[in-house]
Amino acid sequence: MLQYAKFQIKCHITTIRCPPVYKDKAGPDQVSKEHLDSILLPLHILKGRLSTTPKPLTSPKISKSTITMSVLEVGDSFPGNVSFGYIPFTPETKDITSCGIPIKFDASTEFKNKKVVIVAVPGAFTPTCQANHLPGFIQNIDALKAKGVEQVVVIASNDPFVMSAWGKANYTKDDFIIFASDSELAFSKAIGWTMGDRTARYAIAVDHGKVIYAAKETERGVDVSGADAVLAKL
Repeated sequence: MLQYAKFQIKCHITTIRCPPVYKDKAGPDQVSKEHLDSILLPLHILKGRLSTTPKPLTSPKISKSTITMSVLEVGDSFPGNVSFGYIPFTPETKDITSCGIPIKFDASTEFKNKKVVIVAVPGAFTPTCQANHLPGFIQNIDALKAKGVEQVVVIASNDPFVMSAWGKANYTKDDFIIFASDSELAFSKAIGWTMGDRTARYAIAVDHGKVIYAAKETERGVDVSGADAVLAKL
C-alpha cells in the first residue's frame, strides 16, 4: 500500500502545490479513495526527485592559466603587463579637494630603464601606513636618490582619487613619490601578496627591470618593507 504526501510539500529549492480537494459523494467530510489517488503524489516518487539537504555553495573555479606571475624574488625580471592607476601631481590640482584625471601608469615599461621602489600598504590614511610606513620614505628622499632611486611608487587597493588625496595630505609636490591604485588587487594577487581584500604590506626594488629586493611583512608593523630595510639593500 502506498504512502501519500500532504497537500503542500516544501523543500529548499521549490514548492509543489497540489490541486485543492473537493468534497464528493463519499460524504460531507470525506474524500473518496479514487479522488485522493488522483491528486496526491506518491512518496516513493518524490523521494527520488527531491532533496531536503541543501547543497553547499561553491565559488567559481579560476583557471590557472590566468595567473601569469608568482612571488617575486631577487634576480627575477619584473613581469610584463603590470599597470596602476594614478593622478599626476600638477600645481592646478595641488589642493586636497581638487580632483585630477586618473591615467594609466605602465609600470612594466617605466621600470625597464629606472631604479624604482614599490611600497605597498594595506590602505591610505590608515594608522600604521600613515604614522609608521610612509613617513620613512618621505623623510629619506635624499638618501633614496643618493642610492640611485629615481622613483618611489606607493600602492594600495584604494582608488586613484583616494591615493592622490593621500599624497597631497603628505605634502608631496612632484612625481618622485607617486601614489597609485592597484585596482582590484591585480598586481598584488598575481604575486600572492594580499591581506584579505587589501594589498599586503611589502616593498619591491627594481633596477632596470630586475628585482633586487622583495619582502613582505609577516607580522603586524613595519620592518622588512620599511625605508631603512630597503635602503640597506640598494
